[in-house]
Amino acid sequence: MVGRYGAAVALALCLLAPLAADAASHESRQPAWTELTSTQKQILAPVAGEWDGMPATQRKKLLGVAKGYPKMTPQQQERIQTRLKDWAKLTFQERELARKKYQKLQQLTPEERANIRKKWQEYQRLSEEEREALRRKTAAPAATEEAKVEPAAIPVPPATTPKTGGN
Repeated sequence: MVGRYGAAVALALCLLAPLAADAASHESRQPAWTELTSTQKQILAPVAGEWDGMPATQRKKLLGVAKGYPKMTPQQQERIQTRLKDWAKLTFQERELARKKYQKLQQLTPEERANIRKKWQEYQRLSEEEREALRRKTAAPAATEEAKVEPAAIPVPPATTPKTGGN
């Protein structure tokens, strides 16, 4: 009796395993752009061209943003749209760098993040002229460091000899 029962359970597991795997892959699968509602498409329009190539996790996060979008204030909605447009303009390498910086930021203590937030707010209050001066000031040491390393990498043109009349 136990033998038949064990065989029946084994058979049931074998038959149900593909269904369970299909259900798990279906859960992680996120809709293609054509499957989105018109409201979702409108909200996520800045990333339309790359939607189908995005990882499922990124699509899921963006669908969450789209879901909460109608409840946001107009200022929050504008901020979301600006960020989506800015993200869409980034190259693959720039996006990877942004992701790495974000991950690094998440590893900081709350106090360190608060300090960075405070400095960012101070920077935002600067006039455009002050920001530009600060950029030049902070870029100058970096350029000086590059100048110490880079000259060897710059090819020197061969010396030219003046041409004389008949040769």
